[in-house]
Amino acid sequence: MAGAKNHDYHILAPDIWPVVGALSALTFTSGMVMFMHSDFFGDAWHVVLGLGVAGLIATFFGWFSKIVNEAQRGDHTPVVQLHMRYGMILFIASEVMFFVGWFWSWFDFSLFPSVISDVIGGIWPPESIEAVMDPLDLPLLNTMILLCSGTTVTWAHHSLVHGDRDGLKKGLWLTIGLGILFSAIQAYEYAHAPFDFGGNTYSSAFYMATGFHGFHVLVGTIFLIVCLRRAYAGHFTPRQHFGFEAAAWYWHFVDVVWLFLFIVVYVWGGWGAEVH
Repeated sequence: MAGAKNHDYHILAPDIWPVVGALSALTFTSGMVMFMHSDFFGDAWHVVLGLGVAGLIATFFGWFSKIVNEAQRGDHTPVVQLHMRYGMILFIASEVMFFVGWFWSWFDFSLFPSVISDVIGGIWPPESIEAVMDPLDLPLLNTMILLCSGTTVTWAHHSLVHGDRDGLKKGLWLTIGLGILFSAIQAYEYAHAPFDFGGNTYSSAFYMATGFHGFHVLVGTIFLIVCLRRAYAGHFTPRQHFGFEAAAWYWHFVDVVWLFLFIVVYVWGGWGAEVH
């Protein structure tokens, strides 16, 4: 029959959401630039940034809803799922390289403090840092929380594969709760930190590395909340659950990055300095 589908691939119809997403991203970044130069643009950045954020949120809901509907219709065949897994692996690999840049700067500043001795006094942590975070206090607690969350999301995945939907929901609830607890503790840690964001290389590198990881925790938590909503809607099956699998992979990536941050930034990076 003419027009009948005789392959395992999913051919997407023309859609407006990629265009809306691209324009929203451009508007958002333009609003951020205007915010950083508010002395020139005035208060106009509020409108531009607000439109960008609204457009991105609309894109997330609209585009992701279509992907969910495609999965429920059976468009995600085994071949399509395989390629989606490749895409998720490449995405996580790009995120790994993103954090490599922060680790690179941290090692560069800490291993060669004499190169920028005029800025940090030739020592690490810099002379202007009176005290650093105690790695055996809140950072260690957050490490335990994330490690536990890795086990709960694995429990949820194992339950899904074996058809235990109750275990899937309980594992997701626990993982989401632990993720929110981690973010709350990190916010408290920032509020009581013994050093500010700017002023020296140590604080800037510290907040950029741990802050972007905190942002990834928030994204991963939202990712898991969506999976929990879908679990209650009965969307996942033991044989087809790439949406949950991608969320679990992302969460494990967040866990591993934190282990490196804890060891390199908190323990090794502040070794020998006075703790707060």
